[in-house]
Amino acid sequence: MGKIETIGVIGAGQMGNGIAHVCALAGYDVKLNDISDEALGKGLETIEANMARQVARNMISPDAMTAAIKRIKASTGLEPFNAVDLAIEAATEKREIKEAIFKDVCAAVPANAFLATNTSSISITRLAATTDRPEKFIGLHFMNPVPLMKLMEVIRGLATDQQTYEMALGFAERLGKTTTNAEDYPAFIVNRVLVPMINEAVYALYEGVGTVESIDTAMKLGANHPMGPLELADFIGLDTCLSIMQVLHDGLADTKYRPCPLLVKYVEAGWVGRKAKRGFYDYRGDAPVPTR
Repeated sequence: MGKIETIGVIGAGQMGNGIAHVCALAGYDVKLNDISDEALGKGLETIEANMARQVARNMISPDAMTAAIKRIKASTGLEPFNAVDLAIEAATEKREIKEAIFKDVCAAVPANAFLATNTSSISITRLAATTDRPEKFIGLHFMNPVPLMKLMEVIRGLATDQQTYEMALGFAERLGKTTTNAEDYPAFIVNRVLVPMINEAVYALYEGVGTVESIDTAMKLGANHPMGPLELADFIGLDTCLSIMQVLHDGLADTKYRPCPLLVKYVEAGWVGRKAKRGFYDYRGDAPVPTR
């Protein structure tokens, strides 16, 4: 197995810029790709701001930050991916979008490059089958926020070979991540447990069991959760939560995974959480205010 030195990251959003961030700090050269200069600019600004926060907290040195920022090269085209050893897709949680991205990526990367997806719920086997190298394809599910969360779920598809799996473990170790192996079933481990809990909290709100504030307070103080489930849903993105519930419902055919109609309604309204300034809380003022 050749040494992994250059990482390609497709998507400069919340997950993609976090992956680029930790890869650059770990000493990898990073090629960051997105569809627009605006998206890339926002991603790079976020990386710089988050690294500056780490410097202020003495988590990294100013020199480490400067060196890491220099390792990240952004582009809207995939031409720079002709030199990557590992390409990681971190686009929106839609299967059709990811499949289209991998078709383009396969045409751009070297024949011996590894491919990975940061999907939080979609079948690794199915995504791998759309590429020209399913044996070199693996799921690397980073947790959000990537620079702070220690876990990485590693998911092998049906065709993933041992070399690719060992590459993934070595990559995770260099990033300082702890890995957990998950089988290729809908939503893997973390989201198989977490997102139905969030969906149940939305049902409790929908059925009038409690208000946004009372449900979140109950779980923070009653179950010692650092965030209430509705606050967490806003942080993740209600559209992402809905996508994961739909994957679970479609993939497992069990009514217990039916997305709550209120969750669907919020997504239809565009109230998808922090990134939209409105979700179960309204973030447009000085402090978040419950919307129900």
